[in-house]
Amino acid sequence: MTRVACIDIGTVTARLAVADVEGGRVTRLIKHSEICNLGEGVDATGRLRPDAIERVFSCVRGYVALAVEAGAPAACCTLTSAARDAENSRDMTSALESLGLSPLVIPGRIEGSLTFLGVAQDFRGRRILVADNGGGSTELALGSLGEDGALDLTYVRSVDVGCRRVTEKYLQAAPLPTAGDLAAAHAFVAEGFAPAVEEGGLWAAGSERAVAGAPEALVVCGGTVTSLVAMDAELEPYDSARVHLASLTREKVEALEARLAGLTVEQRAELPGLQAKRAPVILGGAVAISELMRQTSFSALQASESDLLFGLALTAAASLDGTASPVGWRPEMHALPERPLR
Repeated sequence: MTRVACIDIGTVTARLAVADVEGGRVTRLIKHSEICNLGEGVDATGRLRPDAIERVFSCVRGYVALAVEAGAPAACCTLTSAARDAENSRDMTSALESLGLSPLVIPGRIEGSLTFLGVAQDFRGRRILVADNGGGSTELALGSLGEDGALDLTYVRSVDVGCRRVTEKYLQAAPLPTAGDLAAAHAFVAEGFAPAVEEGGLWAAGSERAVAGAPEALVVCGGTVTSLVAMDAELEPYDSARVHLASLTREKVEALEARLAGLTVEQRAELPGLQAKRAPVILGGAVAISELMRQTSFSALQASESDLLFGLALTAAASLDGTASPVGWRPEMHALPERPLR
């Protein structure tokens, strides 16, 4: 059994997982997620804001302490879309290095592959399309994970469509979006997804445009989809057991989008099941997911909490154990101090 700590810093959230990995299986011991909004303003300026860097730094400093307390011997740290887009991402990685980490800004293909590896643990033997809908991008990955753990990834692509990017482009100019704002947001998302769907043959099995090797299920991860599930069920407090692998029909996603579009950010923040800090970007995320379902002809999706952090844990354990990485890529592991004595 190998214990690892994994930190992932996205456009909206910074997350920690401490997990035990044995025999290709992940047992999560600790999970934390904090909305830090590293990508605030990046789409317009191409730069990370100093206050956003400070928010992430403060959050991750606490994560390192938690990882040490949990007895993890080493940690890895990845950054995704916002850091990929920002010209000053080195400011963020330098700050993280001062905490004793070896942060890596990973390309979209690696992000998508790690996410697929994590999600597919619950879908062994099935051909699935995994969509990791984040703040700045959505990673689309098609393939399967065999019962023997063999990974067959036939298509991975990162598309610059995410809840914060859509919001900042089209949905924050006024308290309530107009019909024109929503139409423009949908057009932007469709323009982003359509080429990937065509190139990868990502239409749902049994649909009119399905091709050989079409996916039989759409599995979506990320804060938007888990929030939509929680909102639909009015979960107070949030309950991972009721969210993980829950289904949402396209009609429900569209209904939730319409409901959100009729509320101000302040009103959305009061909705049961939605974190107040996610209220500013949840509509943009709903637009992205509903449009993805339309583009791929899926009538329903399943939400997953076994995402990039699960895949990262598996590759981190392989790195520490000296075994082959399931996705042919390894994170940089940095040794942590021993658990402090009390």
